[in-house]
Amino acid sequence: MQLPALPFLAWARHYNTSTAGRDALAAVIVTVMLIPQSLAYASLAGLPAQLGLYASIAPLLVYALLGTSRVLAVGPVAVVSLMTASAAGEVAAVGTPAYAQAALILALLSGGMLLVMGWFRLGFIANFLSHPVISGFITASAVLIAGGQMLVILGVRGGSQTLVDIALGLYRQADQISPWSAALGLGSLVLLIAARKGPGPLRVEAGVNARLAGILSKAGPVFVIALAALCTWHFGLDRRGVAIVGEVPGGLPPLSLPPFEPDVWRALLLPAFFLSLVGFVESVSVGQTLAARRRQRIEPDKELVALGAGNVAAAFSSGFPVTGGFARSVVNFDAGAETPAAGFFTAVGIALAVLFLTPALYYIPKATLAATIVVAVLSLVDWTILARTWRYAKYDWACALSTILGTLAAGVEAGLVTGIALSLLLVLYRTSRPHIAEVGLVPGTEHFRNRDRHAVRTDGRLLSLRVDESLYFANARALEDRINAQVAANPELKHLVLLCSAVNDIDSSALESLEAIDRRLAEAGITMHLSEVKGPVMDRLRQSDFLDHLHGQIFLSHYLAVKTLTPEVATRG
Repeated sequence: MQLPALPFLAWARHYNTSTAGRDALAAVIVTVMLIPQSLAYASLAGLPAQLGLYASIAPLLVYALLGTSRVLAVGPVAVVSLMTASAAGEVAAVGTPAYAQAALILALLSGGMLLVMGWFRLGFIANFLSHPVISGFITASAVLIAGGQMLVILGVRGGSQTLVDIALGLYRQADQISPWSAALGLGSLVLLIAARKGPGPLRVEAGVNARLAGILSKAGPVFVIALAALCTWHFGLDRRGVAIVGEVPGGLPPLSLPPFEPDVWRALLLPAFFLSLVGFVESVSVGQTLAARRRQRIEPDKELVALGAGNVAAAFSSGFPVTGGFARSVVNFDAGAETPAAGFFTAVGIALAVLFLTPALYYIPKATLAATIVVAVLSLVDWTILARTWRYAKYDWACALSTILGTLAAGVEAGLVTGIALSLLLVLYRTSRPHIAEVGLVPGTEHFRNRDRHAVRTDGRLLSLRVDESLYFANARALEDRINAQVAANPELKHLVLLCSAVNDIDSSALESLEAIDRRLAEAGITMHLSEVKGPVMDRLRQSDFLDHLHGQIFLSHYLAVKTLTPEVATRG
């Protein structure tokens, strides 16, 4: 095992004042955006507001050294914050020291898992999260997040682990809705939506260029939050039922040590694993998308190490689990960031805010922070995944729908497990029923196609079967059944040729089936042959005694097999 070289060396040797200027400008813009986001996502995770700021310092510094994406901005994100709240809420009550400690343990566990996956190049594990599953999961999580935050906007308490919790919370406390909180939160929601849609009119009416208009739009939440805080202070809304952030301790993040409590660690192992997978998939997806726009590339295994180290840093600096965020990464990209040093500058900006600006956070209404979360997560909702997968692949539709329903009805972990389990079961089901086509020669060519789809030449003495799947224990019986049926229906059959061009592997169970098929066919006076066997598969076969006992031949091409066994099929015009 070899530790990866430090990625920052690739860009640091070419760093200059011009690049530093562009990175610093991008950092200022991202910092302005990240401060309210960090506060909001800490609230979503059920943690004190300052922990969101803490989680946006050390992880950014670590990622700047170890990350391979030039523009990925690491920090608290909506889905990971929801998963943190769900997992920590299973072992401790919100607002207790044990709850904050559970968040630290989650960060340490998920960071450690990511580091191990990176060091051993296990990034492929994330492939078990198919696109329909992850899209359905994010959509359902966004709905849960938005629903839970609407309770905050209305000034009532309620669970946000499932859709039922949210509905019951609203029903039972409908008489406790705070009109001032609702007015402030809904008003903030309207302004935030207007700010998000504002660049077009701003360009036309004020003559502002597209890039500046986009940046001002991204800074919209800061102005809305400032306005809401000013109104709360001026009209004394905190004395009229509007919940506020309150006193936020100043100073840099204190060092923290996640407590070792075996029972809590065991309870958080599985949630931390899922959190790691979701965070990694989200981060790499964003990083690859933005890297492609500049003809750059990221290295997923090194990203695992960078994200893992960032989460470990969060665990030891009073933070909570983090990953690469879509919105802030896009802003970083659009603002002209050239290198991960922009993340370093952003971390410095957040640190300065923690040192000097925390008194200004006192009157920020929680309803307004909730509104910023609602606007942010609504862009993650993608109901079209159901229509697209229904038209194209019913299996994927079933995976997406089960993930959505499971997440909404039973919570984030249950929904994710449901989607992954169904995906794997459907893969096994589909591969256990491989497509096996009887092929014939296309006249005038050396190509072979399915006789049910094309006009091809065949001969009753020769059966050509193309197996469109690797052969393994789950589908070996299906191949046997197909061959038995074809043999029973064709009394003049003398030769069977298995066209193996699509077979990438043959496991030991399938090899035993091939041996049994060969013996039974030989006893019936039929010879089994193979054609177009791939090199790696042939290497495996040579390690067994299958080739020594095979009654037929191995042909380099299927055309050669047909030409040798039934020459009249290959030669007639």
